[in-house]
Amino acid sequence: MDHGEHLGVDPSNRVGEHVGEHAGACHLAARGAFRCCGVRVDAVTLEEAVDRLRAFSRNAGGRAVHLCNAWTLALARRDPAFADAVNRGDLNLADGAPLTWVSRRAGFGHMRRRVYGPDLVLATARAGRDWSLRHYLYGSTTEVAAALARRLTELAPGVEVAGVESPPFRPLSRREEAELAKRVRRARPDVVWVGLGTPLQDLFVDRFRDRLGVTLVAVGAAFDFIAGAKRQAPRWMRDHGLEWAFRLGAEPRRLWRRYLIGNLVFMAGVARGVEVCRAVPPPSPPPPPPPAPPPPPPPPPLPPAAPHAAGTGAGAGVMGRRP
Repeated sequence: MDHGEHLGVDPSNRVGEHVGEHAGACHLAARGAFRCCGVRVDAVTLEEAVDRLRAFSRNAGGRAVHLCNAWTLALARRDPAFADAVNRGDLNLADGAPLTWVSRRAGFGHMRRRVYGPDLVLATARAGRDWSLRHYLYGSTTEVAAALARRLTELAPGVEVAGVESPPFRPLSRREEAELAKRVRRARPDVVWVGLGTPLQDLFVDRFRDRLGVTLVAVGAAFDFIAGAKRQAPRWMRDHGLEWAFRLGAEPRRLWRRYLIGNLVFMAGVARGVEVCRAVPPPSPPPPPPPAPPPPPPPPPLPPAAPHAAGTGAGAGVMGRRP
C-alpha cells in the first residue's frame, strides 16, 4: 500500500475510464490521478501542491513528494524498483509539460500548467512565511546550495532557511546517514528540498522520508535555476513543452540520452495506454433520524357530576319519616 492519505479507487468507475490499454490499479490523491509508464501522477495544480505541503507540515510524519517528467517515467518504465519507489510517494506532481498534455487528454481539464520545480520552491517559500514554514536545502554543490539560500531570502524576504547542506558525490555511509538524520532533526525543518538529480533524489526521498520524519521534495535542477548557476529556457519555450530542446542545446553531452532516448521511451509508454483514476468522494453521512412524533394531546376533561336535590331520593324519604 502506498504511503500517504490516498483515497481508494471505485472499481465501477475505473473500468471505463481508460485512455488506451489498461495499465493496472491506481492509488490516487483527492483530485484524482492517472498512471502512465507504470507511474501514478496526481492531478494537482501548483496552488494545490503548495496547500498540500502546508497540510503535510501540520501533521507529524514523513512525506515523499516527487516531481515527475518524461525522464522520470522513462526510467520507471525500464526499472520496476524505481517505479515502486515513485509510486510510494505521498504526492507525485506533473513537472513536465508532456505530462500536463497527457492529464488533459485523460480528462483532467484543470491541469493547464505544469508544477515546475522552481515555481513550486518559490511559491512555497513565499506562502510559507505566513505559516512560519522552515526550509532545509539539501543537494547540488556547496556554492550552488549557498547561492540558493541567498536567492531565496532575496525573492521571499523573511523566509526561514533552517539549514543548507551539500552532500558528497557518492553514497553516504551508515554513519553519515545517521549524522544527517541528527542534523535535520536538530534543525526542525518542515520541508527538505532535495536537489540530487533523477533518479538519485527520488530514491533518497523514498528512503529517508520516515527516517527524517518531515516532508522531502525532490526538485532536481530547481537548485541550479533559482541560484542562477544555469540558464532557464525562455518562458514561451517552457510553456510550450520545448524546454528539453533548450537544455539539450546547452548541455548536449550530459543530456542527449535523457532527451533523445528518454523521450522515445516515454512516448512508447503513452502509446501503450494511460489509466485514469477518479477520486472517490468520501461516503455521505447517514441521514439524520426522523423527528420524534409529537406527544398525543391530553384527553378532554370529564364533565362535572350533576348535584342531587335536597329531600329527594329513597334515602331522604326514609330519614325524614317519623317513627
